[in-house]
Amino acid sequence: MVTPDEIRALALALPEAVEADHHGMPSFRVAGKIFSTLHVAHPRMMVKLDPEDQRNLAEAHPGIVEPVAGYWGRKGSTFVWYERADTGLVDSLLRLAWSGVAPRRLRA
Repeated sequence: MVTPDEIRALALALPEAVEADHHGMPSFRVAGKIFSTLHVAHPRMMVKLDPEDQRNLAEAHPGIVEPVAGYWGRKGSTFVWYERADTGLVDSLLRLAWSGVAPRRLRA
């Protein structure tokens, strides 16, 4: 089980990651682009993944990782039920999401 405080610490440990409000919920960004949001009303977070990674991770972690319904899900927005996940999975998902939007100079 991962807590919101642990998610925040993992996300903000990534190079140049910052926290900002996004429609009343915390979001984590790099170079102004969101790579994750933390839902406070539900025990879930969103990570932005490549659609192929999203599909593979949802198949590998049923009940924990699932595409967001509709348009945003088809674009890679992915829910993670963090109370069902372990720290290693959440950390890997955050790093993957971060690398998808981070500038090349940070990914090197």
